[in-house]
Amino acid sequence: QVQLVESGGGLVQPGGSLRLSCAASGTFFSAYAMGWYRQAPGKQRELVARISSGGSTNYADSVKGRFTISRDNAKKMMYLQMNSLKPEDTAVYYCNAGLGYYSDADAAYWGQGTQVTVPS
Repeated sequence: QVQLVESGGGLVQPGGSLRLSCAASGTFFSAYAMGWYRQAPGKQRELVARISSGGSTNYADSVKGRFTISRDNAKKMMYLQMNSLKPEDTAVYYCNAGLGYYSDADAAYWGQGTQVTVPS
């Protein structure tokens, strides 16, 4: 069983940066693949970035070169560094955890979400 809590969201101007954090509780954190997903109003939840238990990463094309996902297994934390933010990045951001190579949209564990707003 894994509990996930996101933090770090907020209001930021276009071109600005934010770092999201996902704190996990439970055992065997290092065995889980982790990911960030987001959902904008009226849209489906979509992948932002994923990181395997071994540290391999995967990004949505829309965030490549701007966002960086990382994890600290000793602290049971995952991060999303978001740079050069755009209004289209506005969404609720969720972290998830699963036991596949990468965490999928049907992963077992999800956080409650944190709002990121980039005004146009």
